Amino acid sequence: MKNLKNLKITFNSPVILVFSLICLVALLIGGLTGGAATQIFFSTYRYSLASPLTYLRFFTHIFGHSGWEHFFGNITYILLLGPMLEEKYGSKMLIQVMVITAFATGLVNFILFPKVMLCGASCVVFAFILMTSFTEFKAGQIPVTFLLIALIFIGGQIIQAIFVKDDIANLSHIIGGIIGAVIGYLANRKKI
Repeated sequence: MKNLKNLKITFNSPVILVFSLICLVALLIGGLTGGAATQIFFSTYRYSLASPLTYLRFFTHIFGHSGWEHFFGNITYILLLGPMLEEKYGSKMLIQVMVITAFATGLVNFILFPKVMLCGASCVVFAFILMTSFTEFKAGQIPVTFLLIALIFIGGQIIQAIFVKDDIANLSHIIGGIIGAVIGYLANRKKI
């Protein structure tokens, strides 16, 4: 019992914890407004380029989720992988990964899918998954874990995009994975 008194709760991964909290707040606000706030602020879709919200949504769509199941699925991965990545690469790098991933997937969705509304952090999840596979990268080597993860996650998204007709944004997952792989590779190559 004495050892339990000395335990402290720490705010160990500020970017990941704040990101998760923003996603939770966005989900709650979306629920309270019957989904209107999610559509207006936390989803990206083809809309007038004269509207400032169009540009904001290129970035904020990663905070919105269609429901609790969608939220828990993404946030579980974010909370699992994010702290390790934040410790290894730093808060600034993780913010950059999220911003680049959000913008790239938002812009691609805007250009290629005019009738599709995109929301959720799954593009960031895929970026983190592929980025994680480079944590033990060494010069001149390709980690087998990277190859397996790329095959399983990216290959799975390609198969789903071709054969399964659902509303999951497979291309945003693939883009997120590519961004995570490239940044993970470049960040680790610089450290060698």
